[in-house]
Amino acid sequence: MLSPEDLKQIAEKGITEEQVATQLEEFKKGFPFLKLEAAAGIGRGVIAPADSERADYIARWEAYKAEGKKIVKFVPASGAASRMFKDMFAFLGADYDEPRTDFEKKFFDNIEKFAFYDELNAACVKNEGKDIAALVAAGNYKAVVANMLESRGLNYGQLPKGLLLFHRYEDGVRTPLEEHLVEGALYASSAGEANVHFTVSHEHKALFEKKVAEKKDKYVAKFGINYNISFSEQKPSTDTIAANPDNTPFRNADGSLLFRPGGHGALIQNLNDIDADVIFVKNIDNVVPDRLKNDTVTYKQLIAGILVTLQEKVFSYLRLLDSGEYSNSQIEEIIRFVQNDLCCRKPDIKNLEDADLVIYLRSKLNRPIRVCGVVKNVGEPGGGPFLTYNQDGTISLQILESSQIDKSNTEYMKMFTEGTHFNPVDLVCAVKNYKGEPFNLPDYVDKTTGFISSKSKNGKELKALELPGLWNGAMSNWNTVFVEVPLSTFNPVKTVNDLLREQHQ
Repeated sequence: MLSPEDLKQIAEKGITEEQVATQLEEFKKGFPFLKLEAAAGIGRGVIAPADSERADYIARWEAYKAEGKKIVKFVPASGAASRMFKDMFAFLGADYDEPRTDFEKKFFDNIEKFAFYDELNAACVKNEGKDIAALVAAGNYKAVVANMLESRGLNYGQLPKGLLLFHRYEDGVRTPLEEHLVEGALYASSAGEANVHFTVSHEHKALFEKKVAEKKDKYVAKFGINYNISFSEQKPSTDTIAANPDNTPFRNADGSLLFRPGGHGALIQNLNDIDADVIFVKNIDNVVPDRLKNDTVTYKQLIAGILVTLQEKVFSYLRLLDSGEYSNSQIEEIIRFVQNDLCCRKPDIKNLEDADLVIYLRSKLNRPIRVCGVVKNVGEPGGGPFLTYNQDGTISLQILESSQIDKSNTEYMKMFTEGTHFNPVDLVCAVKNYKGEPFNLPDYVDKTTGFISSKSKNGKELKALELPGLWNGAMSNWNTVFVEVPLSTFNPVKTVNDLLREQHQ
């Protein structure tokens, strides 16, 4: 039972009592598994354009940019880098002083290759009176790690990933934030402007703003364009209530309710606030040095070209349907487009009366569109492209996480384990209708999807609820198209030693 104090706390967060009741009910019931038709692949929902087509799509994107449309690069960047350094935190707390694990040995054997080496070296000299080489020679490895992770040194254990030094150049070093500014200039600028938006945590916002103030002019001069750089934070109203293992509300020591961030699915609200015709979405840590950016730029332009080509066709069909002046053959053409190009099928479509058929086609055409780059599956953890059944009985393309799949269904698990492609969060989105009005993106979320996980607070177990993921359930009712892109465009940094990979050197 919620007390008047609870209701006051809920209201202050901008959450309703009904939302809390729904979330507590979801803890009890859980979320249904999705019904799968097949894993998507080439010829089954994933397209792989030939070289000649690729050039046409890129030209189409260049023409679209020349029309003065507003393009925004949207970068989820709120994550702290602490998980990147899990192994090094473990080393700090270990009961031995010299590297023992393969991870620890690799880190110290290659320490000079990290872009942050010079800064770390300076921190060691300042705080320990010795440089890294002298500390290592004396067997004082932990002092080096402490200066990397702790606030008296580089504070990398607490900083956001976007502000770490990732790549080294002749003229200095770059953070992921800067690499995204470079990318913005290379494929997402129009009319001499690049709009880049970062979603950040409240505690790190000032640090991001400071870094932009320091570095922006350098890239303005380098590319001869203006940057509009903006930030947003996850909204408190998207937080979700935490529950005890018995599904009652979890309470803090002072008796107040515990709310937790609702996961990246909450960012659909941030995305909805962006005024743009086309929005690129890409994670903060998936960046490469300039020498490897060609593939990234080419394929970003390709998927954007496919997006605007599809959108043009969608808009022409919607205008035709709204005019009321169409022939049977034109309706047949639209059905083929919805089924073949948008991969959206309705098994009983032949049973629809003419008027209902037009209503159905219009509803499937008039929604946001996303084109997603997918890479060949190399065993990375995460989501994959599937053909799944929707709430209305139609079948369409979705990006699924393994937790949305019934592990006891051997047929589904076979689809998942043998899936040929993987989602690297490489999206380009069209978020306005054919009249130029923005879609209200929360209307297209599948609210029956979400994730429940086990966490703890102050030694007490709790259940946490995540909203439908940004590229999973939050975009479930969008039109979705998958395009195969090369593995060279997917270079995430999940651990500090990933920065030693050739792609980040």
